[in-house]
Amino acid sequence: MEDAAVEEWHRLRAHVLMDAGEMGARNLSVTWVTVPGGAKQTLHSSSEAEQAYVVVRGSGTMSVAGDTQEVTEGDLILVPPATEHSIGNEGSDELACVSIQSPPVSAAELYSDQLAEVAGYDDDDDY
Repeated sequence: MEDAAVEEWHRLRAHVLMDAGEMGARNLSVTWVTVPGGAKQTLHSSSEAEQAYVVVRGSGTMSVAGDTQEVTEGDLILVPPATEHSIGNEGSDELACVSIQSPPVSAAELYSDQLAEVAGYDDDDDY
């Protein structure tokens, strides 16, 4: 984790553990995502990649294909290709999860401003 590149968009933070094509990986990219209390991604999808999230700390909500459910430590969520999804944290404690994508999706593509825009975020807010 200490050596991982960190990408931040608004209040979301992604530690890029393995970006597309790194470490000889041909079919995976892996990120550690932290979602602070009160933050939520807007719905987004990747046309080709399937994605799995493993919640490693905290709790929140995950929306996949219009179905929103509570998630907590130890939960595994599968997101098929071309499926809108988002993760949110309505609590006060940080939510952390590992996100695995195949085929690999670069961190820049996965967490661009458009994809990781926090609902209700205002460019004038100091976060």
